Amino acid sequence: MEQSKEQLRGFLARHIGGRNIGDDEQIFAAGFVNSMFAMQLVLFLEKNFKIAIANEDLELKNFQTINAMADLVGRKTPVPQSTLN
Repeated sequence: MEQSKEQLRGFLARHIGGRNIGDDEQIFAAGFVNSMFAMQLVLFLEKNFKIAIANEDLELKNFQTINAMADLVGRKTPVPQSTLN
């Protein structure tokens, strides 16, 4: 999960002027994210982590902090079959 957070921090920093964001900082409430950038964020998550974000996942609670997004990635990432045996 820490690797996911690191990638999210880097992506966000590149798009909001290099500012460091805390893992629990509310990026929407702080004004760092608008609706257009929210779509870029969803696309980044899908492409970078090879997950599919479904309509039911498009809730603010899943995207408002780095921790929330890392949790979403963790829930959406398929578990390798070798770990299930």
